Amino acid sequence: MSTPLFRPEGAPVWRTTRHLLALDRVRIMGIVNATPDSFSDGGRDPAASLRHCETLIGQGADILDIGGESTRPGSEPVPADEEWRRIEPVLRHALGLGVAVSVDTCKPEVMRRALDLGVDIVNDVAALRAPGAVDAVAAHPSCGLCLMHMTGEPRTMQLAPHHDDVVAEVVAHLAGRVAELEARGVARERIVLDPGIGFGKRVEDNFALIRGQQALLALGLPVLAGWSRKSSLGAVTGGRPVGERLAASVAAALAAAHCGARIVRVHDVAETADALKVWQAADLLPRAET
Repeated sequence: MSTPLFRPEGAPVWRTTRHLLALDRVRIMGIVNATPDSFSDGGRDPAASLRHCETLIGQGADILDIGGESTRPGSEPVPADEEWRRIEPVLRHALGLGVAVSVDTCKPEVMRRALDLGVDIVNDVAALRAPGAVDAVAAHPSCGLCLMHMTGEPRTMQLAPHHDDVVAEVVAHLAGRVAELEARGVARERIVLDPGIGFGKRVEDNFALIRGQQALLALGLPVLAGWSRKSSLGAVTGGRPVGERLAASVAAALAAAHCGARIVRVHDVAETADALKVWQAADLLPRAET
């Protein structure tokens, strides 16, 4: 039988505003896109976004990740006020559903508003590089943070991405972001790391990151993996369009979990949850030592 690659002596935890998330099992972060161009999760209809939150929890989501600005390749930024208008009612609704709530934003003003509401986690594709972003989260006593690696910015990041050693570059960049937060008094148990699959990276870079995930884990912080429906999955499955990447997305989530990821960010919560249960029953997924 294959043995897990990541077996810490004690289960790590992720401290957030209202929840202390034990990572003794792989946690599922369900995606809720409150954006006009989202067809998969109710973005065109605010009421549908609220229902989608409830649906994902029923399917097994431990965390809801709510965003109002698309970060797909080629996307344009939206003003902070418009982003907030899209997500505020969804955040308010989600905060009453009993699970951890994450805001997916790179704008400090949106972070502050969300944290004032009581949001648990700030998930930033720019790893808090915007002026004022570190200030916004360092001032909060306990919010969780997800720092993601991105080369460039969404509008242009996939035009000509290049990395000489993508694993080393991602590790070095995220280590630097963690060091800045620690210098500002942010506790390590508040932080998880995301290698940024598809954010300024080639297909081969993305798969190098899953093979090299142990180097990121060596920083001593939990890893979040976001492979769901990414274009690299289409590239290795014969060019399948985004709507036909369910099996590939679940397989990628399992592969990332097997290599030590403690949180997987997905659109297809029910299918991912079932797959994780099967792998856990087979003792193939990482777990804490007893």
